[in-house]
Amino acid sequence: MTASQPNIVFIIADQLRADHLGFNGNAEVRTPNLDGLARDAAVFDRAFVANPTCMPNRASLLTGRWPSVHGTRCNGISLDPDSSTFVRSLAQAGYRTAAVGKLHHQNMGWDFEPEQAEQIRDTDPGLIDGRTARAVSRGRDAGWDQWENRERHDRGFVPMPQDYYGYQEVDLVIGHGDAPGGHWVHWARERGVDPRVIGGPEASAKPPTGWDQVYTTSIPVDVHPSTYVGERAAERIKEAAASEDPFFLFVSFPDPHHPFAPPEEYSGLYDPAEMEIPSGFEQDHSDSPEHIRRMIRDRGTPNSDATMAFAVSEDQYRRAVAAQYGLIELMDAQIGRILSAVEDSGRGQDTIVVFTSDHGDMFGDHGLMLKHFVHYESVTRVPLVIRIPGVESNAPRRSKALVSTADLAPTMLDLAGVRRFHGIQGRSLQPLIDGSADAIRDAVLIEEDQPFSIDGLPAPVRMRSVVTAEGRLTKYFGAPGIEVYDHRSDAQELRNVAGHPHVAELQRVLESALLEEMARVCDLAPTPTAAA
Repeated sequence: MTASQPNIVFIIADQLRADHLGFNGNAEVRTPNLDGLARDAAVFDRAFVANPTCMPNRASLLTGRWPSVHGTRCNGISLDPDSSTFVRSLAQAGYRTAAVGKLHHQNMGWDFEPEQAEQIRDTDPGLIDGRTARAVSRGRDAGWDQWENRERHDRGFVPMPQDYYGYQEVDLVIGHGDAPGGHWVHWARERGVDPRVIGGPEASAKPPTGWDQVYTTSIPVDVHPSTYVGERAAERIKEAAASEDPFFLFVSFPDPHHPFAPPEEYSGLYDPAEMEIPSGFEQDHSDSPEHIRRMIRDRGTPNSDATMAFAVSEDQYRRAVAAQYGLIELMDAQIGRILSAVEDSGRGQDTIVVFTSDHGDMFGDHGLMLKHFVHYESVTRVPLVIRIPGVESNAPRRSKALVSTADLAPTMLDLAGVRRFHGIQGRSLQPLIDGSADAIRDAVLIEEDQPFSIDGLPAPVRMRSVVTAEGRLTKYFGAPGIEVYDHRSDAQELRNVAGHPHVAELQRVLESALLEEMARVCDLAPTPTAAA
Protein backbone atom coordinates (compact mmCIF):
# COMPACT_ATOMS: atom_id res chain seq x y z
CA MET A 1 0.00 0.00 0.00
CA THR A 2 1.28 3.44 -0.93
CA ALA A 3 0.60 6.79 0.71
CA SER A 4 -2.02 7.43 -1.98
CA GLN A 5 -3.89 4.23 -1.14
CA PRO A 6 -5.29 4.52 2.37
CA ASN A 7 -7.89 2.13 3.73
CA ILE A 8 -11.37 3.61 4.08
CA VAL A 9 -14.06 2.67 6.58
CA PHE A 10 -17.25 4.45 5.57
CA ILE A 11 -20.00 4.40 8.23
CA ILE A 12 -23.53 5.54 7.47
CA ALA A 13 -26.67 5.73 9.61
CA ASP A 14 -30.22 5.57 8.31
CA GLN A 15 -32.55 8.54 8.84
CA LEU A 16 -30.33 10.33 11.36
CA ARG A 17 -30.54 14.12 11.46
CA ALA A 18 -27.40 16.15 12.01
CA ASP A 19 -28.27 17.45 15.46
CA HIS A 20 -29.19 14.14 17.10
CA LEU A 21 -25.53 13.69 18.04
CA GLY A 22 -23.47 15.05 20.91
CA PHE A 23 -20.73 16.60 18.78
CA ASN A 24 -23.36 18.57 16.87
CA GLY A 25 -24.72 20.21 19.98
CA ASN A 26 -27.31 17.76 21.31
CA ALA A 27 -27.13 17.75 25.11
CA GLU A 28 -29.66 14.93 25.59
CA VAL A 29 -28.29 11.99 23.59
CA ARG A 30 -25.04 10.23 24.57
CA THR A 31 -22.70 9.48 21.64
CA PRO A 32 -19.19 9.25 23.16
CA ASN A 33 -17.61 7.25 20.34
CA LEU A 34 -18.88 9.49 17.56
CA ASP A 35 -17.95 12.53 19.62
CA GLY A 36 -14.42 11.17 19.93
CA LEU A 37 -14.25 10.53 16.20
CA ALA A 38 -15.38 14.10 15.49
CA ARG A 39 -12.72 15.59 17.80
CA ASP A 40 -10.01 14.14 15.56
CA ALA A 41 -11.71 14.83 12.24
CA ALA A 42 -12.99 17.41 9.81
CA VAL A 43 -16.66 18.08 10.61
CA PHE A 44 -18.93 19.58 7.96
CA ASP A 45 -21.75 21.57 9.55
CA ARG A 46 -23.54 22.37 6.28
CA ALA A 47 -23.75 18.95 4.62
CA PHE A 48 -26.96 18.41 2.65
CA VAL A 49 -28.46 15.46 0.84
CA ALA A 50 -28.95 15.34 -2.92
CA ASN A 51 -32.38 13.88 -2.14
CA PRO A 52 -33.99 13.34 1.31
CA THR A 53 -35.04 9.75 0.51
CA CYS A 54 -33.10 6.51 1.02
CA MET A 55 -32.60 5.01 -2.44
CA PRO A 56 -32.03 8.23 -4.42
CA ASN A 57 -29.53 9.66 -1.98
CA ARG A 58 -27.66 6.39 -1.50
CA ALA A 59 -27.38 6.17 -5.29
CA SER A 60 -26.03 9.74 -5.37
CA LEU A 61 -23.49 8.80 -2.71
CA LEU A 62 -22.30 5.89 -4.84
CA THR A 63 -22.28 7.64 -8.22
CA GLY A 64 -21.55 11.27 -7.39
CA ARG A 65 -24.55 12.21 -9.54
CA TRP A 66 -27.93 13.76 -8.78
CA PRO A 67 -31.02 11.49 -8.88
CA SER A 68 -32.48 13.17 -11.97
CA VAL A 69 -29.36 11.97 -13.79
CA HIS A 70 -28.55 8.54 -12.32
CA GLY A 71 -32.22 7.56 -12.63
CA THR A 72 -33.08 6.42 -9.11
CA ARG A 73 -35.37 9.40 -8.65
CA CYS A 74 -37.40 7.88 -5.82
CA ASN A 75 -37.67 4.76 -3.71
CA GLY A 76 -38.78 1.85 -5.88
CA ILE A 77 -36.33 2.38 -8.78
CA SER A 78 -33.33 0.06 -8.53
CA LEU A 79 -30.01 1.65 -9.37
CA ASP A 80 -28.85 0.77 -12.87
CA PRO A 81 -26.26 -2.03 -12.35
CA ASP A 82 -24.25 -0.59 -15.24
CA SER A 83 -23.73 2.65 -13.31
CA SER A 84 -20.18 3.64 -12.55
CA THR A 85 -19.69 3.88 -8.80
CA PHE A 86 -16.76 5.05 -6.74
CA VAL A 87 -16.70 1.64 -5.03
CA ARG A 88 -16.28 -0.10 -8.38
CA SER A 89 -13.50 2.32 -9.28
CA LEU A 90 -11.74 1.48 -6.02
CA ALA A 91 -12.09 -2.24 -6.73
CA GLN A 92 -10.68 -1.79 -10.22
CA ALA A 93 -7.73 0.08 -8.69
CA GLY A 94 -6.85 -2.87 -6.45
CA TYR A 95 -8.95 -2.24 -3.36
CA ARG A 96 -10.67 -5.03 -1.47
CA THR A 97 -14.26 -3.82 -1.22
CA ALA A 98 -16.98 -5.05 1.11
CA ALA A 99 -20.25 -3.85 2.61
CA VAL A 100 -21.98 -4.70 5.87
CA GLY A 101 -25.57 -3.72 6.60
CA LYS A 102 -28.30 -1.94 4.68
CA LEU A 103 -27.50 -1.02 1.07
CA HIS A 104 -30.90 -0.25 -0.53
CA HIS A 105 -29.52 -0.02 -4.04
CA GLN A 106 -32.40 -2.24 -5.19
CA ASN A 107 -36.03 -2.63 -4.18
CA MET A 108 -36.77 -4.46 -0.96
CA GLY A 109 -40.12 -5.78 -2.21
CA TRP A 110 -42.62 -3.46 -0.51
CA ASP A 111 -45.97 -2.78 -2.21
CA PHE A 112 -47.58 0.61 -2.77
CA GLU A 113 -50.44 1.61 -0.52
CA PRO A 114 -53.73 1.31 -2.49
CA GLU A 115 -54.23 5.06 -2.70
CA GLN A 116 -50.63 5.49 -3.91
CA ALA A 117 -51.11 2.92 -6.67
CA GLU A 118 -54.30 4.71 -7.72
CA GLN A 119 -52.47 8.05 -7.91
CA ILE A 120 -49.75 6.49 -10.05
CA ARG A 121 -52.28 4.91 -12.41
CA ASP A 122 -54.05 8.26 -12.75
CA THR A 123 -50.86 10.13 -13.67
CA ASP A 124 -48.83 7.54 -15.59
CA PRO A 125 -50.09 3.94 -15.71
CA GLY A 126 -46.87 2.83 -17.36
CA LEU A 127 -45.03 3.28 -14.08
CA ILE A 128 -46.64 0.23 -12.46
CA ASP A 129 -47.77 -1.77 -15.49
CA GLY A 130 -44.98 -4.21 -16.29
CA ARG A 131 -46.37 -4.77 -19.80
CA THR A 132 -45.98 -1.14 -20.82
CA ALA A 133 -42.88 -0.39 -22.89
CA ARG A 134 -40.38 1.94 -21.24
CA ALA A 135 -38.62 4.90 -22.83
CA VAL A 136 -35.36 2.92 -22.66
CA SER A 137 -35.29 -0.88 -22.66
CA ARG A 138 -32.29 -2.94 -21.63
CA GLY A 139 -31.98 -6.65 -22.14
CA ARG A 140 -31.21 -8.09 -18.72
CA ASP A 141 -31.69 -11.48 -17.19
CA ALA A 142 -34.79 -11.83 -15.05
CA GLY A 143 -34.02 -11.24 -11.40
CA TRP A 144 -31.29 -8.66 -11.95
CA ASP A 145 -33.09 -6.33 -9.53
CA GLN A 146 -34.04 -8.91 -6.89
CA TRP A 147 -30.83 -9.13 -4.88
CA GLU A 148 -32.31 -7.14 -1.99
CA ASN A 149 -35.79 -8.65 -2.09
CA ARG A 150 -36.64 -9.49 1.50
CA GLU A 151 -38.93 -12.44 0.72
CA ARG A 152 -36.22 -14.09 -1.35
CA HIS A 153 -33.74 -13.82 1.52
CA ASP A 154 -36.32 -15.12 4.02
CA ARG A 155 -36.69 -18.32 1.99
CA GLY A 156 -32.99 -19.13 2.25
CA PHE A 157 -29.50 -17.67 2.35
CA VAL A 158 -28.78 -15.71 -0.86
CA PRO A 159 -25.11 -15.28 -1.82
CA MET A 160 -24.55 -11.88 -3.40
CA PRO A 161 -22.83 -11.28 -6.77
CA GLN A 162 -19.06 -10.85 -6.75
CA ASP A 163 -19.48 -7.35 -8.19
CA TYR A 164 -22.53 -5.80 -6.57
CA TYR A 165 -22.24 -2.15 -7.61
CA GLY A 166 -18.52 -2.54 -6.89
CA TYR A 167 -18.73 -4.52 -3.64
CA GLN A 168 -16.91 -7.81 -3.83
CA GLU A 169 -18.47 -9.13 -0.63
CA VAL A 170 -21.70 -8.19 1.15
CA ASP A 171 -23.25 -8.98 4.54
CA LEU A 172 -26.77 -7.70 3.91
CA VAL A 173 -29.51 -6.24 6.08
CA ILE A 174 -32.81 -5.49 4.34
CA GLY A 175 -35.18 -2.97 5.89
CA HIS A 176 -35.35 -1.31 9.29
CA GLY A 177 -36.33 -1.85 12.86
CA ASP A 178 -35.87 -4.90 15.05
CA ALA A 179 -36.79 -7.59 12.50
CA PRO A 180 -35.45 -6.70 9.05
CA GLY A 181 -34.35 -9.25 6.44
CA GLY A 182 -31.25 -10.34 4.58
CA HIS A 183 -28.23 -12.21 5.85
CA TRP A 184 -28.88 -10.95 9.38
CA VAL A 185 -31.93 -13.24 9.67
CA HIS A 186 -29.83 -16.38 9.14
CA TRP A 187 -27.11 -15.09 11.49
CA ALA A 188 -29.75 -14.54 14.19
CA ARG A 189 -31.23 -18.00 13.67
CA GLU A 190 -27.79 -19.55 14.05
CA ARG A 191 -27.76 -17.93 17.50
CA GLY A 192 -31.10 -19.43 18.46
CA VAL A 193 -33.28 -16.39 17.71
CA ASP A 194 -35.99 -16.46 15.05
CA PRO A 195 -36.81 -12.81 14.23
CA ARG A 196 -40.08 -13.84 12.59
CA VAL A 197 -41.26 -15.22 15.94
CA ILE A 198 -40.01 -12.69 18.50
CA GLY A 199 -39.52 -9.60 16.34
CA GLY A 200 -42.01 -6.82 15.70
CA PRO A 201 -44.57 -5.03 17.88
CA GLU A 202 -46.82 -8.07 18.30
CA ALA A 203 -44.10 -9.94 20.24
CA SER A 204 -43.09 -6.94 22.36
CA ALA A 205 -43.46 -7.03 26.12
CA LYS A 206 -43.82 -3.23 25.85
CA PRO A 207 -45.97 -2.77 22.74
CA PRO A 208 -46.78 0.54 21.04
CA THR A 209 -48.66 3.22 22.95
CA GLY A 210 -50.04 6.09 20.91
CA TRP A 211 -48.13 5.25 17.72
CA ASP A 212 -47.36 1.82 16.28
CA GLN A 213 -43.81 2.85 15.33
CA VAL A 214 -42.54 2.98 18.95
CA TYR A 215 -42.06 -0.12 21.10
CA THR A 216 -39.46 -2.21 22.91
CA THR A 217 -38.26 -5.18 20.89
CA SER A 218 -38.02 -8.70 22.26
CA ILE A 219 -34.92 -9.27 20.10
CA PRO A 220 -31.94 -9.59 22.50
CA VAL A 221 -29.29 -6.92 22.18
CA ASP A 222 -26.59 -9.46 21.31
CA VAL A 223 -28.46 -10.44 18.11
CA HIS A 224 -29.90 -7.01 17.30
CA PRO A 225 -29.33 -5.82 13.70
CA SER A 226 -27.02 -3.02 14.93
CA THR A 227 -24.98 -5.58 16.86
CA TYR A 228 -24.74 -7.72 13.72
CA VAL A 229 -23.44 -4.74 11.74
CA GLY A 230 -20.86 -3.93 14.42
CA GLU A 231 -19.68 -7.53 14.78
CA ARG A 232 -19.43 -8.27 11.06
CA ALA A 233 -17.72 -4.94 10.35
CA ALA A 234 -15.11 -5.63 13.02
CA GLU A 235 -14.52 -9.09 11.57
CA ARG A 236 -14.22 -7.68 8.05
CA ILE A 237 -11.63 -5.15 9.23
CA LYS A 238 -9.58 -7.89 10.89
CA GLU A 239 -9.72 -10.01 7.72
CA ALA A 240 -8.83 -7.13 5.42
CA ALA A 241 -5.94 -5.98 7.59
CA ALA A 242 -4.24 -9.34 7.06
CA SER A 243 -3.91 -8.51 3.36
CA GLU A 244 -1.40 -6.13 1.82
CA ASP A 245 -4.09 -4.67 -0.43
CA PRO A 246 -5.89 -1.50 0.66
CA PHE A 247 -9.51 -2.04 1.68
CA PHE A 248 -12.77 -0.14 1.49
CA LEU A 249 -15.52 -1.14 3.94
CA PHE A 250 -19.01 0.32 3.77
CA VAL A 251 -20.75 -0.03 7.14
CA SER A 252 -24.45 0.80 7.00
CA PHE A 253 -26.65 0.73 10.10
CA PRO A 254 -30.40 0.29 9.46
CA ASP A 255 -30.99 2.39 12.60
CA PRO A 256 -32.13 4.81 13.92
CA HIS A 257 -34.81 4.74 11.19
CA HIS A 258 -38.32 3.98 12.43
CA PRO A 259 -39.84 1.79 13.77
CA PHE A 260 -38.11 2.98 16.92
CA ALA A 261 -37.74 -0.36 18.68
CA PRO A 262 -34.68 -0.52 20.94
CA PRO A 263 -33.90 -3.70 22.89
CA GLU A 264 -34.68 -3.81 26.59
CA GLU A 265 -31.22 -2.65 27.68
CA TYR A 266 -31.57 0.54 25.64
CA SER A 267 -35.32 1.21 25.80
CA GLY A 268 -35.38 2.87 29.22
CA LEU A 269 -32.23 4.97 29.01
CA TYR A 270 -34.18 8.13 28.21
CA ASP A 271 -37.35 9.23 29.98
CA PRO A 272 -39.98 10.52 27.53
CA ALA A 273 -41.21 12.99 30.15
CA GLU A 274 -37.79 14.63 30.25
CA MET A 275 -37.38 15.04 26.50
CA GLU A 276 -37.25 18.66 25.41
CA ILE A 277 -39.90 19.77 22.92
CA PRO A 278 -38.38 21.51 19.83
CA SER A 279 -38.76 25.27 19.84
CA GLY A 280 -40.78 25.33 16.61
CA PHE A 281 -43.19 22.56 17.60
CA GLU A 282 -46.19 24.89 17.80
CA GLN A 283 -45.16 27.32 15.08
CA ASP A 284 -47.67 29.28 13.02
CA HIS A 285 -48.00 27.55 9.64
CA SER A 286 -50.36 30.10 8.10
CA ASP A 287 -47.74 30.90 5.42
CA SER A 288 -46.73 27.27 4.85
CA PRO A 289 -47.82 25.26 1.77
CA GLU A 290 -51.30 23.76 1.82
CA HIS A 291 -50.20 20.15 2.38
CA ILE A 292 -48.26 21.16 5.49
CA ARG A 293 -51.22 23.12 6.88
CA ARG A 294 -53.42 20.05 6.39
CA MET A 295 -50.94 17.89 8.27
CA ILE A 296 -51.03 20.33 11.18
CA ARG A 297 -54.84 20.24 11.24
CA ASP A 298 -54.65 16.44 11.58
CA ARG A 299 -52.04 16.45 14.35
CA GLY A 300 -51.48 13.05 15.93
CA THR A 301 -52.78 11.08 12.93
CA PRO A 302 -50.03 9.16 11.08
CA ASN A 303 -50.39 8.37 7.38
CA SER A 304 -51.31 4.91 6.14
CA ASP A 305 -47.82 4.86 4.62
CA ALA A 306 -45.60 4.78 7.69
CA THR A 307 -42.74 6.51 5.83
CA MET A 308 -44.57 9.77 5.16
CA ALA A 309 -44.48 12.99 7.18
CA PHE A 310 -47.31 13.85 9.56
CA ALA A 311 -47.95 16.28 12.41
CA VAL A 312 -46.91 14.52 15.59
CA SER A 313 -48.52 14.96 19.01
CA GLU A 314 -46.39 15.91 21.99
CA ASP A 315 -46.80 12.47 23.55
CA GLN A 316 -45.93 10.71 20.28
CA TYR A 317 -42.84 12.88 19.92
CA ARG A 318 -41.59 12.30 23.47
CA ARG A 319 -41.95 8.52 23.23
CA ALA A 320 -40.35 8.42 19.77
CA VAL A 321 -37.33 10.56 20.59
CA ALA A 322 -36.64 8.67 23.83
CA ALA A 323 -36.69 5.38 21.89
CA GLN A 324 -34.61 6.78 19.04
CA TYR A 325 -31.95 8.08 21.39
CA GLY A 326 -31.68 4.55 22.77
CA LEU A 327 -31.12 3.23 19.24
CA ILE A 328 -28.53 5.94 18.61
CA GLU A 329 -26.69 4.99 21.79
CA LEU A 330 -26.69 1.32 20.73
CA MET A 331 -25.36 2.32 17.31
CA ASP A 332 -22.69 4.50 18.92
CA ALA A 333 -21.52 1.53 21.02
CA GLN A 334 -21.15 -0.56 17.86
CA ILE A 335 -19.29 2.26 16.14
CA GLY A 336 -16.91 2.23 19.11
CA ARG A 337 -16.42 -1.48 18.45
CA ILE A 338 -15.60 -0.75 14.81
CA LEU A 339 -13.17 2.06 15.65
CA SER A 340 -11.43 -0.25 18.14
CA ALA A 341 -11.14 -2.89 15.44
CA VAL A 342 -9.43 -0.36 13.17
CA GLU A 343 -6.87 0.44 15.86
CA ASP A 344 -6.42 -3.19 16.91
CA SER A 345 -5.76 -4.17 13.30
CA GLY A 346 -2.54 -2.19 13.27
CA ARG A 347 -3.81 -0.21 10.29
CA GLY A 348 -5.23 2.76 12.19
CA GLN A 349 -2.65 5.19 10.82
CA ASP A 350 -3.47 4.08 7.29
CA THR A 351 -7.26 4.21 7.57
CA ILE A 352 -9.66 7.04 6.78
CA VAL A 353 -12.94 6.92 8.70
CA VAL A 354 -16.09 8.62 7.40
CA PHE A 355 -19.43 9.01 9.16
CA THR A 356 -22.65 10.37 7.69
CA SER A 357 -26.37 9.64 7.25
CA ASP A 358 -28.53 9.08 4.19
CA HIS A 359 -31.07 11.75 5.27
CA GLY A 360 -32.69 13.21 8.36
CA ASP A 361 -36.07 13.14 10.08
CA MET A 362 -38.37 16.02 11.05
CA PHE A 363 -38.55 14.70 14.64
CA GLY A 364 -40.79 17.39 16.03
CA ASP A 365 -39.30 20.37 14.25
CA HIS A 366 -42.12 22.50 12.84
CA GLY A 367 -44.48 20.07 14.63
CA LEU A 368 -43.79 17.34 12.06
CA MET A 369 -42.38 13.81 12.02
CA LEU A 370 -40.56 11.58 9.49
CA LYS A 371 -39.92 12.78 5.90
CA HIS A 372 -41.26 13.24 2.34
CA PHE A 373 -42.77 16.40 0.83
CA VAL A 374 -40.84 18.74 3.17
CA HIS A 375 -37.33 20.17 2.76
CA TYR A 376 -36.73 21.64 6.18
CA GLU A 377 -33.12 21.22 7.31
CA SER A 378 -34.20 18.59 9.82
CA VAL A 379 -34.61 16.27 6.82
CA THR A 380 -32.08 17.62 4.34
CA ARG A 381 -29.05 18.31 6.55
CA VAL A 382 -26.96 15.36 7.67
CA PRO A 383 -23.89 14.77 9.85
CA LEU A 384 -20.60 14.43 8.00
CA VAL A 385 -17.26 13.60 9.60
CA ILE A 386 -14.04 12.63 7.81
CA ARG A 387 -11.01 11.57 9.84
CA ILE A 388 -7.70 11.31 8.02
CA PRO A 389 -4.95 10.10 10.37
CA GLY A 390 -1.70 12.01 10.30
CA VAL A 391 -3.07 14.99 8.38
CA GLU A 392 -1.46 18.14 9.73
CA SER A 393 -2.75 21.34 8.22
CA ASN A 394 -4.15 24.74 9.08
CA ALA A 395 -7.58 23.70 7.84
CA PRO A 396 -10.44 24.40 10.27
CA ARG A 397 -11.70 21.30 12.02
CA ARG A 398 -15.30 22.45 11.46
CA SER A 399 -16.36 23.73 8.07
CA LYS A 400 -19.37 25.89 7.23
CA ALA A 401 -18.98 25.23 3.52
CA LEU A 402 -22.02 23.98 1.61
CA VAL A 403 -21.47 20.34 0.65
CA SER A 404 -23.62 17.56 -0.79
CA THR A 405 -23.87 13.81 -0.45
CA ALA A 406 -22.93 13.72 -4.14
CA ASP A 407 -19.54 15.18 -3.19
CA LEU A 408 -18.53 12.02 -1.34
CA ALA A 409 -17.84 9.92 -4.45
CA PRO A 410 -15.17 12.27 -5.88
CA THR A 411 -13.81 12.86 -2.38
CA MET A 412 -13.27 9.14 -1.73
CA LEU A 413 -11.58 8.69 -5.11
CA ASP A 414 -9.32 11.70 -4.57
CA LEU A 415 -8.34 10.56 -1.09
CA ALA A 416 -7.57 7.10 -2.46
CA GLY A 417 -5.56 8.49 -5.37
CA VAL A 418 -7.90 6.82 -7.87
CA ARG A 419 -8.92 8.48 -11.12
CA ARG A 420 -12.52 9.71 -11.34
CA PHE A 421 -14.91 8.35 -13.95
CA HIS A 422 -16.56 10.75 -16.38
CA GLY A 423 -19.93 12.18 -15.40
CA ILE A 424 -19.36 12.78 -11.69
CA GLN A 425 -21.24 15.94 -10.73
CA GLY A 426 -20.21 16.22 -7.10
CA ARG A 427 -17.14 18.19 -6.06
CA SER A 428 -14.26 16.87 -4.01
CA LEU A 429 -14.07 17.99 -0.39
CA GLN A 430 -10.30 17.63 -0.36
CA PRO A 431 -9.66 21.41 -0.68
CA LEU A 432 -11.82 21.94 2.42
CA ILE A 433 -10.01 19.19 4.29
CA ASP A 434 -6.50 20.39 3.49
CA GLY A 435 -7.36 24.07 3.97
CA SER A 436 -6.66 25.20 0.42
CA ALA A 437 -10.24 26.48 0.03
CA ASP A 438 -13.00 27.78 2.28
CA ALA A 439 -15.83 26.81 -0.07
CA ILE A 440 -16.45 24.62 -3.11
CA ARG A 441 -19.85 26.01 -4.17
CA ASP A 442 -22.19 28.93 -3.54
CA ALA A 443 -25.38 26.87 -3.61
CA VAL A 444 -26.46 23.26 -3.15
CA LEU A 445 -29.36 21.59 -4.98
CA ILE A 446 -31.82 19.18 -3.35
CA GLU A 447 -34.20 17.11 -5.49
CA GLU A 448 -37.29 15.09 -4.60
CA ASP A 449 -39.56 13.23 -6.99
CA GLN A 450 -42.48 11.06 -5.90
CA PRO A 451 -45.01 9.30 -8.15
CA PHE A 452 -47.63 9.64 -5.39
CA SER A 453 -48.44 12.42 -2.97
CA ILE A 454 -50.21 13.55 0.18
CA ASP A 455 -53.44 15.41 0.83
CA GLY A 456 -53.09 18.98 -0.40
CA LEU A 457 -50.29 18.37 -2.90
CA PRO A 458 -51.07 17.03 -6.39
CA ALA A 459 -49.26 13.95 -7.68
CA PRO A 460 -46.75 13.33 -9.10
CA VAL A 461 -44.53 15.51 -6.91
CA ARG A 462 -41.47 17.26 -8.24
CA MET A 463 -39.73 19.39 -5.63
CA ARG A 464 -36.49 21.29 -6.08
CA SER A 465 -34.73 23.26 -3.36
CA VAL A 466 -31.66 25.44 -3.39
CA VAL A 467 -29.74 26.35 -0.25
CA THR A 468 -27.22 29.18 -0.02
CA ALA A 469 -25.53 30.92 2.88
CA GLU A 470 -28.43 33.40 2.92
CA GLY A 471 -31.49 31.19 2.62
CA ARG A 472 -33.51 28.41 1.06
CA LEU A 473 -36.04 28.36 -1.77
CA THR A 474 -38.25 25.35 -2.54
CA LYS A 475 -40.32 25.11 -5.71
CA TYR A 476 -43.17 22.60 -6.15
CA PHE A 477 -43.40 22.08 -9.90
CA GLY A 478 -46.98 21.55 -11.04
CA ALA A 479 -48.31 23.03 -7.81
CA PRO A 480 -48.72 26.63 -6.60
CA GLY A 481 -46.56 26.24 -3.50
CA ILE A 482 -43.22 28.00 -3.09
CA GLU A 483 -41.15 28.48 0.04
CA VAL A 484 -38.50 31.09 0.81
CA TYR A 485 -36.65 31.24 4.13
CA ASP A 486 -34.28 34.05 5.04
CA HIS A 487 -31.52 32.37 7.05
CA ARG A 488 -30.04 35.74 7.96
CA SER A 489 -32.97 36.42 10.29
CA ASP A 490 -34.71 33.02 10.49
CA ALA A 491 -32.13 30.24 10.76
CA GLN A 492 -34.78 27.81 12.05
CA GLU A 493 -36.99 28.33 8.98
CA LEU A 494 -40.06 29.21 11.05
CA ARG A 495 -41.62 31.65 8.56
CA ASN A 496 -42.13 31.24 4.84
CA VAL A 497 -41.61 34.72 3.38
CA ALA A 498 -42.12 33.90 -0.31
CA GLY A 499 -43.52 36.95 -2.11
CA HIS A 500 -42.84 39.36 0.75
CA PRO A 501 -41.46 42.70 -0.53
CA HIS A 502 -38.64 42.89 2.03
CA VAL A 503 -37.06 39.67 0.66
CA ALA A 504 -37.69 40.35 -3.02
CA GLU A 505 -33.98 40.55 -3.80
CA LEU A 506 -33.18 37.40 -1.81
CA GLN A 507 -35.97 35.52 -3.60
CA ARG A 508 -34.65 36.70 -6.97
CA VAL A 509 -31.12 35.54 -6.09
CA LEU A 510 -32.40 32.18 -4.87
CA GLU A 511 -34.55 31.66 -7.98
CA SER A 512 -31.51 32.39 -10.15
CA ALA A 513 -29.38 29.99 -8.09
CA LEU A 514 -32.01 27.25 -8.42
CA LEU A 515 -32.07 27.67 -12.19
CA GLU A 516 -28.27 27.58 -12.38
CA GLU A 517 -28.01 24.47 -10.21
CA MET A 518 -30.71 22.60 -12.13
CA ALA A 519 -28.92 23.39 -15.37
CA ARG A 520 -25.57 22.39 -13.89
CA VAL A 521 -26.69 18.86 -13.07
CA CYS A 522 -28.00 18.10 -16.54
CA ASP A 523 -26.32 14.95 -17.82
CA LEU A 524 -23.08 15.55 -19.76
CA ALA A 525 -22.19 11.88 -20.15
CA PRO A 526 -21.31 10.31 -22.45
CA THR A 527 -19.01 12.77 -24.17
CA PRO A 528 -19.21 13.22 -27.94
CA THR A 529 -16.95 10.86 -29.88
CA ALA A 530 -16.98 12.83 -33.13
CA ALA A 531 -18.23 16.08 -34.63
CA ALA A 532 -20.97 14.20 -36.48
